[in-house]
Amino acid sequence: MQFFCYHRDRPGSTPLRSRMVEEHWAYMDRFGESLIARGPTFADDETLTGSVHVIELPDPAAARAFAFDEPCCQSGAYRDVLVRRTRWQGPGSTATAGFLGLGFVDPEPYDALPAPQRDLIGFGALLSDDGATLLGAAVLAATEPAARDCLTGFGAVEVHRWERGGRR
Repeated sequence: MQFFCYHRDRPGSTPLRSRMVEEHWAYMDRFGESLIARGPTFADDETLTGSVHVIELPDPAAARAFAFDEPCCQSGAYRDVLVRRTRWQGPGSTATAGFLGLGFVDPEPYDALPAPQRDLIGFGALLSDDGATLLGAAVLAATEPAARDCLTGFGAVEVHRWERGGRR
């Protein structure tokens, strides 16, 4: 099963995150082959705002353990954590930077999302644990307009600058 995890930073936690970067990477190294997409998100002033991971894991319990056992999460760097089952499609573009877009909907039965076409890096539905209910969508796109266009029709859309993550 695939899962989308978004750790949203607590305001003022950038120094803590910076000190813990090696612990974070060492933790992620344990999941190397399972990680489909990953990387930090930023505000316009380069302040860290979060961390994205799309990962293949056996079940929702393993996904929650992955998300909540992460060292920065354990240290209190994040204000909240979103963990949702997904059916990720990608990679599209091999861009190393772009935008994370999140769109949310009132829960509804899930059929499938239409594949966005423009400047796409990857995308997936955000689903209930059983995969039957659509709760929203996540997209990684090369440009902010493309991220927003992919989420047309979704309520509560948010877009964050994103960079492909991992050891350099």
